[in-house]
Amino acid sequence: MLIETEPTPNPATLKFLPGQTVMDAGTRDFATPEEAEASPLADALFGLGDVTGVFFGRDFVSVTAAPGVDWRGLKPDVLAILMDHFSAQMPLFRAPSAGFSVPAAEETFADDPADAEIVEQIKDLIDTRVRPAVANDGGDIVYRGFDKGKVFLRMQGACAGCPSSTATLKNGIEQLLRYYVPEVTEVRAV
Repeated sequence: MLIETEPTPNPATLKFLPGQTVMDAGTRDFATPEEAEASPLADALFGLGDVTGVFFGRDFVSVTAAPGVDWRGLKPDVLAILMDHFSAQMPLFRAPSAGFSVPAAEETFADDPADAEIVEQIKDLIDTRVRPAVANDGGDIVYRGFDKGKVFLRMQGACAGCPSSTATLKNGIEQLLRYYVPEVTEVRAV
């Protein structure tokens, strides 16, 4: 089995491509060791001690190293864990009966029903134009709400904490949404 590795715009995060599907649908972000207990793979990666984030995409796993950690020492350990997991075809998540569960999605801002058409346009642009580009960088972006011209988004994976994420949000996503949806005045990360 060959696992490819790609850099991401976030220097603390590497994207690992195992050559097979990781998540059949959706994505999953683990920001703490406690959250990672729901997944044997994420738990093992956090168990290395130098990992501060794990993100599962459709066909990749992004791993974020702690500040000051050199990837030259951490990368072989991450590759070994990924190789063992995917070669053994282990489950990605523990059964809920094991006492762990995948938490529900975070609370979203309540959208005004009068803004339903605007919200649908925003979601469509995010899904078709923004998310594929962000996934190429080892992350994801999730719609959280629209209120009085402001769009609230959550950055995940390599995008969370990335030095260029603010520029991406303001210079890329905000400009795109404002161009196609004039009602949008601002984009904020939550």
